[in-house]
Amino acid sequence: MRIASVTMLSLLIYLGFTVQLLSETELDRQVRTFLESKKGQWMDMNVPETDGKLLHDLIVKNSYTRALEIGTSTGHSGIWIAWALSKTGGKLITIDIDEQRRNQALENFKKAGLSRYIDARLGDAHQLVRELEGPFDFVFSDADKGWYTNYLKDVLPKLEIGGCFTAHNTSMRTSAIREFLNYVNSLSSLETTIDDTSGAGLSISYKRSEGP
Repeated sequence: MRIASVTMLSLLIYLGFTVQLLSETELDRQVRTFLESKKGQWMDMNVPETDGKLLHDLIVKNSYTRALEIGTSTGHSGIWIAWALSKTGGKLITIDIDEQRRNQALENFKKAGLSRYIDARLGDAHQLVRELEGPFDFVFSDADKGWYTNYLKDVLPKLEIGGCFTAHNTSMRTSAIREFLNYVNSLSSLETTIDDTSGAGLSISYKRSEGP
């Protein structure tokens, strides 16, 4: 009986793995292969893999389609976000002020096969975020921490109810992060938690209503 149970369990695991492989698209395989080839190489202010997966899963789970990323770096988080959007039929606008980082990100997006899901803009996010029309249903902030509160103020009116504003490095004990978290927690329209799986901390704020 024990042998039969173990055999059945192995069969179920095998079948589940097979179904997963069969359900993967060619794009899924291309993205996964690219990420594997770059494993351990994402420096220059990129998020760790655990946070990339978390961003991906938040988008897929909530079927978000209109995403904004503040701080592209060389594209690691953008790849996870755009990969999720390829499954929901959405698109990402991502902003970075550094031309060299943006150019490297564009190359990485191309190699991952995700360029058509990404509008990568070069410029000062302090200005561009204010100018964007929206609406958005998902926002990821990972630029200058001292401006986190301002980014939220600028984008919150453009964030749909049910949408999500996420911010990276919120486990940092700095005055800028404390200011941001104090402001977030003061807003009755937001429901906020912090995921610190990676140690860097990712605040996740769902917009539940209009107003403060």
